[in-house]
Amino acid sequence: MKSIFDNVSRECSKLVTNSYSTSFSMATKMLSESIRQDIYNIYGFVRFADEIVDTFHDYDKETLFKNFENDLESALKHKISLNPILNSFQETYHKYGIDKHLVDSFMDSMRLDLHKKDYLTDEEYKNYIYGSADVVGLMCLKVFVKGDNKKYEDLKDSAMSLGSAFQKVNFLRDLKADFEDLSRTYFPNTDLNHLDEASKAEIIKDIENDFAKGLKGIKKLPLEARFGVFMAYRYYNKLLQKLRNTPALEIKSARIRVPNYKKVELLTRSYVKYQLNLL
Repeated sequence: MKSIFDNVSRECSKLVTNSYSTSFSMATKMLSESIRQDIYNIYGFVRFADEIVDTFHDYDKETLFKNFENDLESALKHKISLNPILNSFQETYHKYGIDKHLVDSFMDSMRLDLHKKDYLTDEEYKNYIYGSADVVGLMCLKVFVKGDNKKYEDLKDSAMSLGSAFQKVNFLRDLKADFEDLSRTYFPNTDLNHLDEASKAEIIKDIENDFAKGLKGIKKLPLEARFGVFMAYRYYNKLLQKLRNTPALEIKSARIRVPNYKKVELLTRSYVKYQLNLL
């Protein structure tokens, strides 16, 4: 029966989430059960596309990406795929009426990572972030508001800001790997060979502005989604604090992370804040 295959597909997306990101999976577990699986389905899709361009160095990444893209188009058109990750994603895509433009923009940014190494202008930088992060936030927002277009439009800008903040924190955290292993530089007008405190402070200020806009939207999210998204916000804010307190030269030489025990502590404190309505 197809229902068995669909359940297997959903479990695959959940497994991908739990295997690749302890922080995101922890936040997703804080979402209402009614929407949790759909966020797993979205994450599985975006993670697999990202893995192709970021880690499969011993393979023909261009061919893998093209095949994945063709399979995606077929899944969205026919509402089924033998790739379980795409099968679960197409289910969520159709269930909530996710805009095809969001999916296309995401794939466009992932395709850039196959060859593009430098983002020299603010326009290039913003376009990449829109496709790689903002649209993922908007896909999730479609799930959070359960397809309510009015709520979606009201919260759209803040969801994009939060997506941007998360991505920029990732860029700063992964500076060493992106620069040394992948030869990529995302921040425009910044010489990563000579990253100084002034440049770092400017990047952090920009992220803080995005976080401030994003938090306003979190407070207006439906109850089913609010705490889980707040948890993700708190985790990334903690990571930003660590980056702020880490010398620029050290950020270039090591990957900054939040230990798992700190994540549990953060979860507890975030829950108290949430229960006391102190968001």
